[in-house]
Amino acid sequence: MKTIGLIGGMSWESSIEYYRIVNTEVKIRLGGLHSAKCLLYSVDFAEIARHQAEGNWRKAGELLGEVALSLEKAGADFIVICTNTMHKVIDSIQEHIRIPILHIADATAAAINKQGVRTVGLLGTRYTMEQDFYKSRIAESGIQVIIPSEEDRELINKVIYEELCLGQVTAQSKEYYKQVIKRLIGQGAEGVILGCTEIGLLIKAEDAHVPLFDTTYIHAVEAVTRALEG
Repeated sequence: MKTIGLIGGMSWESSIEYYRIVNTEVKIRLGGLHSAKCLLYSVDFAEIARHQAEGNWRKAGELLGEVALSLEKAGADFIVICTNTMHKVIDSIQEHIRIPILHIADATAAAINKQGVRTVGLLGTRYTMEQDFYKSRIAESGIQVIIPSEEDRELINKVIYEELCLGQVTAQSKEYYKQVIKRLIGQGAEGVILGCTEIGLLIKAEDAHVPLFDTTYIHAVEAVTRALEG
């Protein structure tokens, strides 16, 4: 079994889910007392969020690159960045290390294609919904990506940073997200990407009548597949 290097803390609420899923999946596949070989480096999210808000992605990339190098030196065989947004700086992180990084958008696109979905809605932080680094990666797999309206993007982002990243899950925000999903379906979405690793804490499969692609679950399960290869 290979050792998974997890870069977490962005936020730690979803990092808990990564740790739970990778260990649960290893137990399912191998049985008995098996659990995942993994290393978790949890960063101070306030520092990362400040760099995001200031548009200082270079600094954020350097910081996470040093984290990835620490995991490589500690024995990680590959890296999992436990957040969608910070895949914006994946190239900068990769420059610091020799081991590969498992891209969350690639794993998600594979899951979407497996279900035969051609058009998806995308929920996430404003960075993920509005900038090209994520949408273009999904589109490379032949999938059309639809994003919510400007007003919805602002409120979706607010819920992520001011509620979900702080461990707050409210019925009001759940209902709001469900309405956004309905609007995306009305625009032609055949499925919806939960493109922030905290959204799965709020929205579940039963909350929509189209497939929901929970990137936390997809990414963590793909990490186990990679760890057990060969």
